[in-house]
Amino acid sequence: MPASWLVALTFIAYLALILVIGVYAYLRTRNASDYFLGGRSLPPAVAALSAGASDMSGWLLMGLPGAAYAAGLSAGWIAIGLFTGIVVSWITMARRLRIYSYELDDALTIPAYLHRRFNMGHPYLRTVCAIFILLFFLFYVASGLIAGGKLFETVFDWDYRWAVVIGAAAVISYTLFGGFLAVSWTDVFQGLLMSLALVIVPVMVIQDVGGFGAGWDKLHEKVPELMYWMSDNTGQALGVVAILSSLAWGLGYFGQPHILARFMAVRHPRDVPVAASVAAVWSLFGFIGALSVGLFGHLEIQQTLPDGERIFMELVETLFHPVVAGVLLAAILSAIMSTADSQLLVSSAALAEDIYHVWFGRETSPEAMVKVGRWAVVALSLVAVWVAMDRDSKVLDVVAYAWAGLGAAFGPVLLISLFWSRMSGSGAIAGVVVGGLTVVVWRQLSGGIFEIYELLPGFIFSAAAIVIVSAVTKCPAAVVSRHREVLG
Repeated sequence: MPASWLVALTFIAYLALILVIGVYAYLRTRNASDYFLGGRSLPPAVAALSAGASDMSGWLLMGLPGAAYAAGLSAGWIAIGLFTGIVVSWITMARRLRIYSYELDDALTIPAYLHRRFNMGHPYLRTVCAIFILLFFLFYVASGLIAGGKLFETVFDWDYRWAVVIGAAAVISYTLFGGFLAVSWTDVFQGLLMSLALVIVPVMVIQDVGGFGAGWDKLHEKVPELMYWMSDNTGQALGVVAILSSLAWGLGYFGQPHILARFMAVRHPRDVPVAASVAAVWSLFGFIGALSVGLFGHLEIQQTLPDGERIFMELVETLFHPVVAGVLLAAILSAIMSTADSQLLVSSAALAEDIYHVWFGRETSPEAMVKVGRWAVVALSLVAVWVAMDRDSKVLDVVAYAWAGLGAAFGPVLLISLFWSRMSGSGAIAGVVVGGLTVVVWRQLSGGIFEIYELLPGFIFSAAAIVIVSAVTKCPAAVVSRHREVLG
């Protein structure tokens, strides 16, 4: 049997397993709480792996190894920033958000939590939040579909447009039927598959070059310009702007709705420390594996790759039997799908719960809201597919933009709302708007200070807006009192 057929059969088996999990979750989905947050029933390990898998998209198997392949150890600053963000967000936010969102009439979405947190008498905060979620997530989902299309095109030589449609159909099917439970449990499988791939591939490469010590020495001989933390691949010292921009990626974790949804869905607040530990260990191994793939790939692949993001696929095809290669390449699809499904679900929740329900469907039954959410998945997916049809889109640029927009719009608002009892609703609106618009405007500027990653100024300006506006406006005494009663 040709190698391509063996790889294809492995992909089909993988997709079939994912769909089975989706059907099982569909049978357990009875209301909006089940559909959007899994009934808040996730065990700690499931919540942690699901949060990691929904975060780590295709960039963990393609983008970060590609950055390490091109820039060397200096790409590790991004991993340091991200790892720090993961650990700190779990420690500071997860338990408080789980408790507070449940106490606020079981708020199912971030906009709903903020609306109820400040006892808003109007829906403007909730609607503004939903608009920013839809804006940034549409491009985020589209970037995943683009990556999936290019994966299918590369592996199977399919037409790009058909590859995008097929990949989108797989994601839509189990997100549509199973909702949060399907997404979370498939994320566990996908997260473990990603971990397996990021352990097996670098281990095989290192063994093939004579072990870690010998391989490290050979890297110093072959690509010495890549073996320094404080300089780029041209030998120039990294400036403060470059390092801060890399570390600033970690700030995004405080405002990513698809990751924060896992905090809200943990089975019990006391499960958070275990979940945080699992998340830290999983992400640490993932980052080390991804950086190792990019670096040690120089020793296995003799020719210089024009596109460093292909290094993982090149190593898999070189080192493994087609069946094993199919499993490892499916890990890339896992990374793409596990992020796209989570983003689709959060987007559909924003559209159904925070726009449709608030403005048009206050009397809608819980069962009908699940249907609205499912139709929202279909509608949003079609728009994302349309955007993804442009194969020349810069996937990593779009991801960085969406990550910055969500992190700046929601990170400071959520973080401060969980710790400052006197924060006001007007301050929350100001924080969301200032953070989101700062990213949009900063992205259009260049030169000097504007070379810094837009997430950092967006986060700072959003926090400043929250503090200033909250100090000027008055938070109702009842809101202050409730905050202190719930969180102490």
